[in-house]
Amino acid sequence: MLYFFDTEFIEYPGHLDLISIGVVCEDDRAYYAISKDCDLSKANEWVRTHVLPKLPTDASLWKSREQIKQDLLAFVKGMPEWWACYADYDWVCLCWLFGAMIDLPKGWPMYCRDVKQVADQAQVELPQMHSSVEHDALMDAWWTRGAYEYLHGQWSQSVYEHTGCFPYPQRPE
Repeated sequence: MLYFFDTEFIEYPGHLDLISIGVVCEDDRAYYAISKDCDLSKANEWVRTHVLPKLPTDASLWKSREQIKQDLLAFVKGMPEWWACYADYDWVCLCWLFGAMIDLPKGWPMYCRDVKQVADQAQVELPQMHSSVEHDALMDAWWTRGAYEYLHGQWSQSVYEHTGCFPYPQRPE
């Protein structure tokens, strides 16, 4: 099963602090959570400007890292294939929810695939995400799924409805 994800995080030397995570599955299920364990006071100016204003205030979305981990264990089925865009730090944030790399759930790979690397290798320009939703982890996860489908010559109505930035071919009448 394919899983597309994104995280928002605070970074400073030696630390990545998860702010939020969005995951979209190829079967259209989606998961979104904000870490209530994150110290938002350590956010740099860029994060304060581009990420924090987009965080929803719905208290049910603010969860402990442990609860996010448990939610992901329930959400992810089988042996996942993980995809992200500029995936390196996102993958570390996701893996750290489980501890060390060797603590990942059974059947999970120890690596993530990156749509940006595939696009670069194929010399394909990916459509830009609308700035109004960029840096919202769930919307970025939908965009990543769209990028994957775009690169593989597939389009789904659900991705177009969520992102609006990937062409959805018109069906002939």
